[in-house]
Amino acid sequence: MKNKKTNIYLTLFLVVQVLLMKWIATAPGFVETYYSKGLYPLISSFFRIVLGWIPFSVGDLLIFYFIYRAFRFVYRLFKTRFRNFVSKLLQVTAFCSLIYFFFYLFWGLNYYREPLAKNLNLEQSPYTSEQLLSLSEQMILKLNEAHLKITNNDSIKVIVPYTQREMYAMAPNGYEHLSNTYPQLSYSFRSVKSSLMSLVQTYNGTSGYLNPLTGEAQVNSRIPKTGYPTTTCHEMAHQIGFAAENEANFIGFLAAIHNEDDYFKYAGYRMAVRYVIFEVYKRDKEQYKEILKTIHKGVRIDFQESSDFWNSYKNPLEPLIKKGYNAYLKANKQAKGIQSYNYVVDLLMSYYKVV
Repeated sequence: MKNKKTNIYLTLFLVVQVLLMKWIATAPGFVETYYSKGLYPLISSFFRIVLGWIPFSVGDLLIFYFIYRAFRFVYRLFKTRFRNFVSKLLQVTAFCSLIYFFFYLFWGLNYYREPLAKNLNLEQSPYTSEQLLSLSEQMILKLNEAHLKITNNDSIKVIVPYTQREMYAMAPNGYEHLSNTYPQLSYSFRSVKSSLMSLVQTYNGTSGYLNPLTGEAQVNSRIPKTGYPTTTCHEMAHQIGFAAENEANFIGFLAAIHNEDDYFKYAGYRMAVRYVIFEVYKRDKEQYKEILKTIHKGVRIDFQESSDFWNSYKNPLEPLIKKGYNAYLKANKQAKGIQSYNYVVDLLMSYYKVV
């Protein structure tokens, strides 16, 4: 009886939390001051210090445990022929209430902070196709230079010589240099790990994720290595409190190009070019074909191999998973859902002040 009362209270608390989040969504200044720059850095640092030294993903193990308990719950529900169904349903809603609470307390409130552009004093405004083309040319020039510095041949693809663990150790270097310009983007207490669910992530089309309950940055260990530095830096951006995907992309880009290592710089400009020329493609397919020719052959080989890699794992469940993730992003103040990743171009345009 006592447990049933607790479950009822927690279920009612879930309703209160949902209503509270609707209010919080209207108060980004409050979130920015008291959570993102106040409480969250303490919480995130604590988790990274406590769990960062553990070589495997504690967060993934937690997810495995939740999945096991879910299957066990469903099995017992059918075995007992749905006896005490209401009581069991209250157990589920009470559990959801706790997860909801800790998700937003430990990380999720960052979805409701002020925009990154305001944080970095970047002026955003609509851009023309000519400005987009100019940015494309600028990014391609940087990418070709980074590619040639590594290969000394415009037709040879980049082969990253580092292990994943070595890249995890190297990634904070970019944040260290970046923080000289933007102190609010400083990073400490590394906690970046290869996901135990990398194969699953590959099949659902994701390169990494941040576990909000443990603060660990999880990277898909199967993805092509040329994209590994930016994926790592992207997840680290989530760790320091930037939840929006376009903002994490932009910070990941900055951290990569500010890294002393040439392979990180290449990865940064590689990511930027992919997003920028995709926007060109959406506006003018013929212009896209022309600008694609200006990218070094070795880089185009890299792009094609990456595309082939992801295409080889396409499956009927992937679109369903992406629809679910799309709904999740929209529920957390990212109106464009998965398309939010592409809005990194807006930030790139503001950063480079293309006119």
